[in-house]
Amino acid sequence: MVQVDDTALAVTDTGGPGIPVIYLNGSYASQRHWRRVTADLGPGYRHITFDERARGRSKLASDYSFEACVRDIDAVLAARGVDRPLLVGWSYGALLGVHWASRNPDRARGVVGVDGPYPVGWTEEAEHEEIRKVLRRMRLMLPLARRLGLAARFSGEEHVRVAIEAHLLHAAAGPLLEELAVPVRYVVASGEALGSRDDLQTEMRKTIEPILARNPNLRVSAKVTSNHGSVLRKDSPAVADVVRELAASTSAQDRRSR
Repeated sequence: MVQVDDTALAVTDTGGPGIPVIYLNGSYASQRHWRRVTADLGPGYRHITFDERARGRSKLASDYSFEACVRDIDAVLAARGVDRPLLVGWSYGALLGVHWASRNPDRARGVVGVDGPYPVGWTEEAEHEEIRKVLRRMRLMLPLARRLGLAARFSGEEHVRVAIEAHLLHAAAGPLLEELAVPVRYVVASGEALGSRDDLQTEMRKTIEPILARNPNLRVSAKVTSNHGSVLRKDSPAVADVVRELAASTSAQDRRSR
């Protein structure tokens, strides 16, 4: 367990001399979601996974904000003695990855964003009320969702706050992505989530295209057929391949700079 602020985070570190890869989870997910990706990558990498506050085996906290999650990345890296990681994030974790990399451009090897981040989100109060309604309807399912690693152990109201903050941060991510000086490789899912409007996620994914044209550090390395929720389970080999691609390119760059 890694102590940070008033909580403790459950961390798994395979150790070894390989390139350190830190995996950043979706909003309410846990480190268990990365098992297939780390297995596909194999023992040649140093895999560091952890559960965010009140997710998985980590302890409760008084602060579940995005900034607290950024601090947690620093805390885990410091505790494990890692200075220059490659960050791999899914969904909310991908947003965390690019924010951390933008603040630490000399330390980040790069970011692999698994179906994110995309510079779009719900910013209107009516849209936020829709989030509240959806999570209210789901409140009786939260205990089951927690056991499946799909919800946190904090309250339904806190789930709403995390979701709304994430939408606002995604919507504001355009300038950060345009100015990012570290390599980012996207794994883009093409499937639609069950129950979503047919073209909703397709429109969301298109928002990155103008930024890709303006910032050569950002690139789509893989497009897969799974949807947002199943990408780590169904297309883990593709995610692993993109991690290998980015690790190889950053290692080659390191050799050239010596």
